[in-house]
Amino acid sequence: MLTREDIFRHVKEKYGTLPDYPWKRFPNYAVLRHAFNGKWYGLVMDVLPEKLGLDEKEKIDILELKCPPELNGSLRIRRDILPAYHMNKEHWITLVLERADPKEEIYHLIEMSFNLTKK
Repeated sequence: MLTREDIFRHVKEKYGTLPDYPWKRFPNYAVLRHAFNGKWYGLVMDVLPEKLGLDEKEKIDILELKCPPELNGSLRIRRDILPAYHMNKEHWITLVLERADPKEEIYHLIEMSFNLTKK
């Protein structure tokens, strides 16, 4: 299981990214941005599972990442990856962090999102 702290530690070490909390109304929503252009490559949120079609009752942490449309379908067969909650469903995916495993695969998806958004 990955936590938001695992994600934040990884992106700080690999990309020099610190989470940005731009919304007062949603103090736990953290944007991961490129330092040089401000573009988002990730968004960590805590949401009610029902918003994602899940049965759990307590809020869960999710990570939204950009993904090539041709990979979306094959990634969504995993139990930890869903259609994007907040972003464009064709170009973004949602990872349920409490289900996310193995760490290396998730870090690869973060790198893919980072590379897709750095242009």
